[in-house]
Amino acid sequence: MLSFIIPAHNEERFLAATLASVREAATSAGEPFELIVVDDASTDRTASIARSFDAAVIPVKLRHIAAVRNAGAREARGDVLIFVDADTFVPAATLAAALAALAQGAVGGGARVRLDANAPPWARRLWALVALGAWMRLAAGCFMFARRDAFDAAGGYDERVFHFEEIFLSRALKARGPFVMVREAVTTSSRKYDEISMWQFLRQAGPLVISWSALRRRHDWWYGRQRDASKWRR
Repeated sequence: MLSFIIPAHNEERFLAATLASVREAATSAGEPFELIVVDDASTDRTASIARSFDAAVIPVKLRHIAAVRNAGAREARGDVLIFVDADTFVPAATLAAALAALAQGAVGGGARVRLDANAPPWARRLWALVALGAWMRLAAGCFMFARRDAFDAAGGYDERVFHFEEIFLSRALKARGPFVMVREAVTTSSRKYDEISMWQFLRQAGPLVISWSALRRRHDWWYGRQRDASKWRR
């Protein structure tokens, strides 16, 4: 079984499109699957939207993305775990490539990531760093997959950090077998860049790159209010 684990905090504006894409991709794959939405202290219609797609809703109050993803993994029944952010569109071809990689012996992996059509130009230029991460076989957090046994052996997402938890898990999985970045892509929302300049972004993100202590603190830009989903175009 495939278990799709989707962390969500006040995601009523994005969640339906994400769940629709995941359900369509999973149906095309022809595998049994389950949808799990980990509702992290939402105050909007996140839970009801999830249930309208027959997703299991796991309520938590954590505001800690690594812990939220791990909470979903604990409830999952599948032998393949697929983590998808609530603002990310997953094409059937991308899921098929991920499943093919697992069938060929991979323990896990990720995919190329595109920003949506409304991303500001500076964000598109900086997004090249994500491409560099893919070249280094480090998955982006918005789409990551793993065999259940490998995920458990790696200890899941590292709950000591609030940021870049996907990099730590990528490295832990790579130590246990082939970790594959498929050529096919997912599309994720650029909402975090809508109301911030490049220099503001660099001031927020810079400490996370160079400081272990910064990774262990919650930062408002990453955990703050949600952006308007009306501009999200794939």
